[in-house]
Amino acid sequence: MTQAILVLTPSVLAVAVFVYGFILWTFRISATNWNDVVIDYSFVGLKNWTRLFTHRRFRIDMRNLVLYAASFMTQSIFLGFLLASLLDQHVKGENFFRTVYVLPFAVSGIVTGVAWKWLMNPSTGLNLLFEKIGLDFLKNQWFASKYGILAVTIAASWQGTGYIVALYLAGLRGVSQDVREAAAIDGANTWQLYRHVIIPLLMPVTWTAIVLTGMNSIRVFDLVSSLSGPGPDFADDTLAYWMFENTFTANRFAMGAALAAFMIILSAFLVGPYLASMRFELER
Repeated sequence: MTQAILVLTPSVLAVAVFVYGFILWTFRISATNWNDVVIDYSFVGLKNWTRLFTHRRFRIDMRNLVLYAASFMTQSIFLGFLLASLLDQHVKGENFFRTVYVLPFAVSGIVTGVAWKWLMNPSTGLNLLFEKIGLDFLKNQWFASKYGILAVTIAASWQGTGYIVALYLAGLRGVSQDVREAAAIDGANTWQLYRHVIIPLLMPVTWTAIVLTGMNSIRVFDLVSSLSGPGPDFADDTLAYWMFENTFTANRFAMGAALAAFMIILSAFLVGPYLASMRFELER
């Protein structure tokens, strides 16, 4: 017991200081007047939060967050489950396809953004391809349009779907063959098997995928910064990107801290129920 405590203590202290300690410090800074290069810890209460919530850019970013989350989570989870279900059929070349699906996840967001910036350039990439094959109606302004944040989710889904595939494939492989055979004996076809047996059994995996993709939606920064930046009239802007600009470009540290604290609160709405459900499952 003593040995275990000695081994775990450094990690516990590191997490307490560098995770939870800095989170508390972020909330502390958000209530100060430090919005210049000169450090100012004067307490101003919720002044920065009020300025944040009444700012036009904040309302646009919240709209972008809703659009990004709805599109990115739908694409990643739906495609992830579909591709994992196909791989679960033990197709020929399964190892190759698994590598192809997961490989984009190993690519950094910056590299992904640079590649898709070329692909979504209005005069090259996908638009040029559509023009060459006679599908001009598919040509788009992509991230340069009013709802450019939806184009960003295409690149994000390309990168992140592979990880969801791995999650669902592990879950599918964990479904007992006896359960599948019992459903077949009862007369269930493939659709009924998935709808009434496999999908309900995979709900813990789905909940995990929702939390992971939701967290990604809240904190997305690197992809946007390399792909488009805030875009025209902040069409591609995100909370994380605005936080970066406030903190490291405009030196509005208290405003940046308020944005970071708000993102932490949003994340808690996802992580909190998830941890509670995991605890409930363990206690059953």
